Amino acid sequence: MADAVLKNVRVGETLTDVTVAGGKIVSLARTAEDGRDCAGARLLPGLIDIHTHGMAGLDTMDGDLDALARAYLSSGVTAFLPTTMTRPLSEVAKVAENAKKARGGAEILGLHLEGPYLSPDAIGAQNKDYLRLPVYEEIAGIPGVKMVTVAPELAGAETFISACRAHGISVALGHTKADYDISSRAFRAGADNLTHTCNAMPPFLHRAPGPIGAALTAGAYAQVISDGVHLHPATVLALYRLFGRERMILVSDSMRATGLSDGDYDLGGQKMTVRDGVARTQDGALAGSTTPLYTCVLRAISFGIPAEDAFAMASETPARLLGLNKGKIEVGYDADFCLADEDYRLLDTLKFSE
Repeated sequence: MADAVLKNVRVGETLTDVTVAGGKIVSLARTAEDGRDCAGARLLPGLIDIHTHGMAGLDTMDGDLDALARAYLSSGVTAFLPTTMTRPLSEVAKVAENAKKARGGAEILGLHLEGPYLSPDAIGAQNKDYLRLPVYEEIAGIPGVKMVTVAPELAGAETFISACRAHGISVALGHTKADYDISSRAFRAGADNLTHTCNAMPPFLHRAPGPIGAALTAGAYAQVISDGVHLHPATVLALYRLFGRERMILVSDSMRATGLSDGDYDLGGQKMTVRDGVARTQDGALAGSTTPLYTCVLRAISFGIPAEDAFAMASETPARLLGLNKGKIEVGYDADFCLADEDYRLLDTLKFSE
């Protein structure tokens, strides 16, 4: 018996029914079974945010992952990596324990540790006081670590990256001053993506291609914040043409203030001020985004990226990076969906997978 039937949904250009059983898509065809009439709404894959610190007044470091997961689900995100800040590893371990207990809302896929293994010279909105050199044994006992951002120029980074990959942890290069050669060695050691590409890293120059050039030649993935603040729209479009939908991943890097008004907030214990929707540290550095992932996708479309590719880069592509059975509306895939109108405005988020 079906768990759910979504009737009269538009999958691509086809009007059809979608049958769900056991949390999976089991049919994409008309059926006589009763179900929810979606009146021709677009059915899109549920979004997967692999770099996000919080929203709706909540922060990953607070530890209230239940409320945070519910907030993400309401915004079109059906799975995410709660992203921690550069804080004592004992605090990160507490977040991990809370994540294991969370129930309901968007699925918590594991943690993304953005720090403490970052360069003090590309610190961004992180806290220099808690920076450390990368040692795998320090995080080995933290449950559910799925991704770590590391500056590859730090002593011990290549050994750390190799150990992470051997234990199934994705490694992103970020908050770094590394050049092309150092970055290339890190990718050969097992790193597979860039954290918020272009932000907090050397630029892609014609004789000094840096981490971005190294990612391109290594076939790695690139996380991109397409809020229109962290990157110029032309830069987002250029990265799309360089990496393509197969290797560019849209992320929000959203923080507590997302969905709220301008004012003073904190991000992992650091004071931030939001003015005109832009969050900055006390010294003026950009401090994460106040834009949910679904809106980032819509902005990417407005920059010139085809809608199908923009949504894929926030669902199918991150799922491929993490080895998940998600991100596609095909038989056998997890039944996690966004319902949208003709103009891609979000109508509802539906999550049937466990």
